[in-house]
Amino acid sequence: MSTHTQTISQPDPKRWKALALLCFANFLVMMDSAIIQIALPSIKGMLGYSQENLQWVMSAFLIIFGGFLLLGGRLADLFGNRRIFNLGVIILIVSSLFAGLAWSEMSLNMARGAQGLGSAFIAPAALSLIMLLFSSNGKEMGKALAFWGLSGAAGGALGIVLGGVITEVLGWRWTLLIYVPLGITVLILSPKLLQKAGRKATGSVDYIGAILVTVSSMLMVYGIVTAEHSGWQSAGTIVPLAVGAILFLIFLLVQSKKKEPLLPLDIFKTPNLAIGNISVFLIAASWFPLVYILVLYLQQVLQLSPFIGAMAMLPMPVFMAIFMIFIVEKVMGKFGIKKTMITGFVLLGVGGILFSQTAAVDGNYWTNVFLASLIASLGNALAYLPATTASVSDVASEKSGIASGLYNTFYQIGSAVGLAVIVSIAGEITSSNTSESQVVALNAGFQQAFFWSGIIAIVGAVLSLLFTRSRKQGK
Repeated sequence: MSTHTQTISQPDPKRWKALALLCFANFLVMMDSAIIQIALPSIKGMLGYSQENLQWVMSAFLIIFGGFLLLGGRLADLFGNRRIFNLGVIILIVSSLFAGLAWSEMSLNMARGAQGLGSAFIAPAALSLIMLLFSSNGKEMGKALAFWGLSGAAGGALGIVLGGVITEVLGWRWTLLIYVPLGITVLILSPKLLQKAGRKATGSVDYIGAILVTVSSMLMVYGIVTAEHSGWQSAGTIVPLAVGAILFLIFLLVQSKKKEPLLPLDIFKTPNLAIGNISVFLIAASWFPLVYILVLYLQQVLQLSPFIGAMAMLPMPVFMAIFMIFIVEKVMGKFGIKKTMITGFVLLGVGGILFSQTAAVDGNYWTNVFLASLIASLGNALAYLPATTASVSDVASEKSGIASGLYNTFYQIGSAVGLAVIVSIAGEITSSNTSESQVVALNAGFQQAFFWSGIIAIVGAVLSLLFTRSRKQGK
């Protein structure tokens, strides 16, 4: 069968094995920003980071990852998804080796940035391959996207668990070195399982557009990340955000005039694509800080050790796996994208608000954490699948890479914005709390953080209600 004809008419017999490999790669990408969180104190001690500069272990990865996703998607369309996917995996393996062997602050920051670049090539190419592999069957596409969503959410949540275990048992360097054998495994299996599916787009890389959107994305993510530590009023936050926004407007202007743009603006005419991406942004902006604050609450308020705290997070990805695989697709098939997404956002919002009420200084896991975890996990699963489906499933195959890049960009920037806003709210409340007890002050900040992460999800429910067009899955 020709590999450059249109989207595969005969289903690929290896498609489910290919899906498993692609989901595993996505799991690794999403785990990369989470696995290192619990290791940060150990890294600080060994490499001599200051408290202020420690954020760069996370930020170097996120800024490059968020900045290069659209270019990664376009390159996947032009040069073939499998080729760009493999290139990303190679970059991830090499950079992870250097990150694990880092000898200084600068060497680790640079290696983390390179990990972000590899991930920015992997994520859109992998999702694009899934869209092409399952494009002939709407029902199978729904199941494939459920596994894709699960792999990303599990990467974020399990990354924290694995980070705690690996740091305690093997040391922080192995939270990075683990990517070398895992990446090599993906690279070995890739030619066996992944076809060069779908036709490549014709044309060239829009270098002006690529530079504009990459620099503007990086500046905006940098400004957002800096806001966590410097505050929203500081020049270090305002200047990169303003310059990034101006460059992004110039990028849109250039795209509207160009014959072969990096981001064809007519892609937004695809039904539900815009609201799908906005929903993905809001899911990430609600869920990512909720998980982050929960980790801090378990360790700093309930005084659980890093390992026990990590174990306490384990039910969330388990709940999500059960919901994603057994419930969400059936609900979406019966009630359609719109109702499922609204219900998901409402439940995610209720989970966050419930956390704000139950998070107590003298609390315990079963009475103060478990129920809200269950509700928030169900909400995230119910919102995530229809938002992902809306973002990517109706796009023409030759634009699948750019659609995947767009989707991943919205998710990453949503995570960064949500985290910066919620952490600054928590910090403000904690510092203004007059209680003599540091734990009481911290808890007051965490309660507000949970509340506002819930409110972000409620905003998602309202926007879904107003702007999502109804249609049943697997039409």
